[in-house]
Amino acid sequence: MVISRYLASWKNLAGCAGGLIGLALHLAGLAGSYWVVVVIGLYGVGALAAPPERITLVTDPEEEAGALRSELDALVQRVQGLRVPDEVAPKLAEIAEVLRGMLDRPRALRADPDALHAVTRLVGTDLPLSVQTYLNLPRWYAAARGSGTELVRQLDLLHADARRTAERFHAADAQRQADHTRYLEDRE
Repeated sequence: MVISRYLASWKNLAGCAGGLIGLALHLAGLAGSYWVVVVIGLYGVGALAAPPERITLVTDPEEEAGALRSELDALVQRVQGLRVPDEVAPKLAEIAEVLRGMLDRPRALRADPDALHAVTRLVGTDLPLSVQTYLNLPRWYAAARGSGTELVRQLDLLHADARRTAERFHAADAQRQADHTRYLEDRE
């Protein structure tokens, strides 16, 4: 990854251009017997003279939301084929529906850091950890300890968390709708 990134960088391209100039000097007979040193030196000069790569710390909201959505969809798909209590798949689908409602609006989600953090935590940590912890228990142990009930309880708590986050996230839209209703009523 690092090597492929460097090969496509401006530094490498500028160094290659310098190296080509050194090679052209050799072919023109101007570099002499030290042509290899000239080519390497001009590559180094070009690489050092090139501007550094721009650093992007903020990702594209649509790309970030797409990655979270893919992760969520993959989790829902995987759980459907696994040995989990019957209540788990529908509860997980309900949570996913609430989260998708926010992920469908990536720019608004990016503008609300609390909601973005909550969605990222739910999709990336809380949901997979709950299901994975249950599935890592031996079947006989999970049945004897009632761990299926524990998983369902965890999913209920995560669903409540997702709904609270979604209600805060969509509150501005609901307020705009109520304001518009009042405006229409006042026009009459």
